[in-house]
Amino acid sequence: MSAEACAVMPAQKPQLLGLNRQSLEFLLAGWGESPFRAKQILQWIHGRQITDFAEMSNISKALRARLSEETQYAEPEILADQLAADGTRKWLLGLPDGNAIETVFIPEEDRGTLCVSSQVGCSLACSFCATGAQGLNRNLDTHEIIAQIRTARQIQGLDAITNIVFMGMGEPLLNLRQVLPALDLLRDDFAYGFGPKRITVSTAGVVPGLDRLGAESPVNLAISLHASRDEVRDVLVPVNRHYPLAELLDACRRYPLLPRRRITFEYVMLDGVNDSDADARALLRILSGIPAMVNLIPFNSFPGSDYKRSPQKRIDAFRDIILRGDVMTVTRRPRGDDIAAACGQLAGQVRDGRRSIPLRVQA
Repeated sequence: MSAEACAVMPAQKPQLLGLNRQSLEFLLAGWGESPFRAKQILQWIHGRQITDFAEMSNISKALRARLSEETQYAEPEILADQLAADGTRKWLLGLPDGNAIETVFIPEEDRGTLCVSSQVGCSLACSFCATGAQGLNRNLDTHEIIAQIRTARQIQGLDAITNIVFMGMGEPLLNLRQVLPALDLLRDDFAYGFGPKRITVSTAGVVPGLDRLGAESPVNLAISLHASRDEVRDVLVPVNRHYPLAELLDACRRYPLLPRRRITFEYVMLDGVNDSDADARALLRILSGIPAMVNLIPFNSFPGSDYKRSPQKRIDAFRDIILRGDVMTVTRRPRGDDIAAACGQLAGQVRDGRRSIPLRVQA
């Protein structure tokens, strides 16, 4: 595109839903408004989920008019709404470019967990995951991440969601430019007010992004580990060829954990692949010195996969070895697998997915 063409193109209006407090204060300062207005706007939009500027009674008419004229607001279209037998609910959310992402709400007696996506598809090509089979189309913008929380709260109620996990479609640490502002909004008391202990970011092991997350927004951390030996993990989680186990685990040791917290290591149980007693003992060895909890995940099948779930007796035997090693271990109960909402089953609708592994962490 020529410089002349760029010069005449109108600047795109900022997406109001994706502005954290710092960005909103910067925008308002350019309009000659006081920074405290940002807190009021955040409370209306996120805390109360009000987007009709006419209802924002403590904001001047002039500012409301300018917000209406000079910002934009977009929410995804709900293309499908599925309810599983166990109460898990999955939404297929359509985006303006024709892509669609999936978001899952998991109700429990003492909490309600929302599993959000950070990318349209995923480039990491983990061989046991339906999302990876789709390839990657693009990163989600901050407002598209936050819109998932808003959609779920509109349907389930403002107080239904107590925990947020970045465990949906995509690798969050390859989209930190958009994920970090979303974390800011989730933690901001004038927006959603989630404490850092109620937010978990999961990664397949993008080490530079892990270090940056720890430095800028140290929330709970989950590692998609799935193997205790490099030769197995290279196949299951190909990003391991770039950041092998020793490098990943060193990054885990230096991650600034919140007080009395552990890193969750997710481990999918695949029959005859990674579920032997020797695998369990090797897992104990590599986790030495890390405050760890192991989350064993019975494999959830999806079309085109050749893997099989480990038998329950094998999962139990693996779990018992880890427990005897004094590492907290739980076996995840599959949730929503009858609507393909369980771990590893999210696929969405990804246009022109690429399967290469772009490992550059965004500045």
